[in-house]
Amino acid sequence: MSKNNKLVSKSGYQWKFSMVGGVARVNIETAADIAHLHELDQKLWTVLSCPVKGLEFDEKTLAMLDSDKDGRIRVNEIIAAAEWLKKVLRDLNYLLQGRDHIAFADIQPDTDEGKQVLDSARLILKALGLEKEDISLAEVVEYMAIFEEKCRAEYTAQNAEPFEPPFGDKSDDAEAAVNAVRAKVADYFMRCKLVQFDADAAQALDVQVERIAAISANNLSDNIEEISTYPLARPNKEALLPLVDGLNPAWKAAVASVKELAALEGDSINEDDWNALVSKVDAYTAWKAAGETAMNEAIAARLEEHSAAFAPVEKLLRLCRDYFTLLHNYVVFKDFYNRAVGSEAVFQAGKLYIDQRCCELCVKVADMGKQLASAGLSGMYILYCHCVSKAGLGEMDIAAVVTAGDIRNFREGKNGVFYDRHGQDWDATVTKIIDNPISVGQAFWSPYRKFGNWVTDKINKSAEEKESKQFDNMTAKADTASTDLAAKAADGKPADPAAAPKPAFDIAKFAGIFAAIGLAVGAVGMALAAVAKFLVSAWYNPLIAIALVVIVISGPSMLLAWLKLRKRNLGPVLNANGWAINSMVKVNTTFGALLTSVAKYPKAVGKDPLADKKMAWWKKCLLWLIVLAAIALAVFKLTQHRWPWQPEPVAVEAVEAPAPAEEPAPVAEEAAPAEEVAAAETPAT
Repeated sequence: MSKNNKLVSKSGYQWKFSMVGGVARVNIETAADIAHLHELDQKLWTVLSCPVKGLEFDEKTLAMLDSDKDGRIRVNEIIAAAEWLKKVLRDLNYLLQGRDHIAFADIQPDTDEGKQVLDSARLILKALGLEKEDISLAEVVEYMAIFEEKCRAEYTAQNAEPFEPPFGDKSDDAEAAVNAVRAKVADYFMRCKLVQFDADAAQALDVQVERIAAISANNLSDNIEEISTYPLARPNKEALLPLVDGLNPAWKAAVASVKELAALEGDSINEDDWNALVSKVDAYTAWKAAGETAMNEAIAARLEEHSAAFAPVEKLLRLCRDYFTLLHNYVVFKDFYNRAVGSEAVFQAGKLYIDQRCCELCVKVADMGKQLASAGLSGMYILYCHCVSKAGLGEMDIAAVVTAGDIRNFREGKNGVFYDRHGQDWDATVTKIIDNPISVGQAFWSPYRKFGNWVTDKINKSAEEKESKQFDNMTAKADTASTDLAAKAADGKPADPAAAPKPAFDIAKFAGIFAAIGLAVGAVGMALAAVAKFLVSAWYNPLIAIALVVIVISGPSMLLAWLKLRKRNLGPVLNANGWAINSMVKVNTTFGALLTSVAKYPKAVGKDPLADKKMAWWKKCLLWLIVLAAIALAVFKLTQHRWPWQPEPVAVEAVEAPAPAEEPAPVAEEAAPAEEVAAAETPAT
């Protein structure tokens, strides 16, 4: 793709491209684009095939495009339709208007395809008694309905079999009345058979007095649903079902309708007569079904034979109305990314309202097994819901993508309301959740939320285990006590609890355990001391520590959320529904914020009479001042190592002690002369 967003095909046609949903996509905007559709490289198509059913698109139009009847619309079939339209229409710009009527002047009379359409249109107008030079899809549908009714009348006249309805003109009403009570009547006769088997079971098989007492204080007319679950009548050995008196009030009108429509005589009926009545109804139902099936098959065959008379013009009118819209949902997902009112993709089934938000990206689920196998690859938070129609439209499963708000209130079993594209409301119940980040902010709190849930589960589990253990201990002690009492009664003396040997105290074993615990405590203490030293070394270190802890806990979750949010892709969800997606269908944060709207409330005006009592503002201010002062004093103490009111220590100068006096060394006596020594030793005479 060049800088001017154009790509030249081999034939010289310039395709224009634009960024849609974060991906480069070809623009299909003009008649020339449609005319050269066969030249567009198939690798550049957003979709390679889509299912015929399950889309918010006219299934009959899709069935006409599905030439091989395999339930898929493929690229070659889209191109074939464009080539056929080129041979029928004078100007393909007519397709851009999306009209379901056309003037004969806009149809090419020189081609075989155009001539066939004109002949078909004139035949239909002649059958309707109209003389004009244009035709609409409504007139084609009217002609088809008239022809079908004609075929039905001819078939009924030629193939009417002799069958007398069992209850005349009231047979259909009698059939409905019998079917409404047949299950309840079968239950009643089974209860009667059990009473015949064991008469003592009659009270257990009848309605329990406690159930009536439980609702007796209420308005019983508001408890018809509960009363309808009681037996149809009191079971008896005779196995006779009363038709007038003694019936459950909730079923009395239905039984009276059966009695009147089926012309039952008497005030009761036995099981054999009831079974005979049911057999008549079943035979009538089978006859109607067989006749309806045969007639529908015959009419379908006649319509197929006659399709050459109206099929070409019907195909043209349906494609004039729907083809350009289909291209926007096939070649490029323009309707999906276009947020204009009324512009929705063909796979968007409606809106889900749940937990104060509206999810607009809801897709019908064709195969839940395939969805659960591939939906995790989408990187999106998905609620799978089972929907039940309140208007009797049936049931279905949807995948609702949540792209805004919090997820703490979502759980399996949570109820919501789903509105389809036609405004019909369905009761929706969450059956499965694919957990992926919704936003970076939500991912920041995700680890703490998961940790809180884990702690709560652990506490609940521990409490349950302790309660169970305590109960088991109590029952074990009770069993032991009863056993001891039995032994005492048998032997005449109580069992000696001291007789059981006690295990010897192994001091070496416990010394090793205490040593290991001491080492562990020492290591933890050293680590805590290092942390404390870091925290008190500067006033800002606690803030750094808190920031580091938050980054370590929430950082990986936020990084993973950022990566996933950049790659959110609807493709895996659509692939599981039978689509062949050829390109990324991104749902980035900007676009995702538009797909889910969250409730916003105005600021409350006035006082809430039921609000909890709040602390006065001056008390709050005083409390915060006390808390902040305590924190400030604690930090000051940690950083200065003394409190403000403590006096400063007095500096004392060190005084050197005097050196000890040295003792004089002993003086050696001088030696006396030898003559004096000798004279001293000589005694006097």
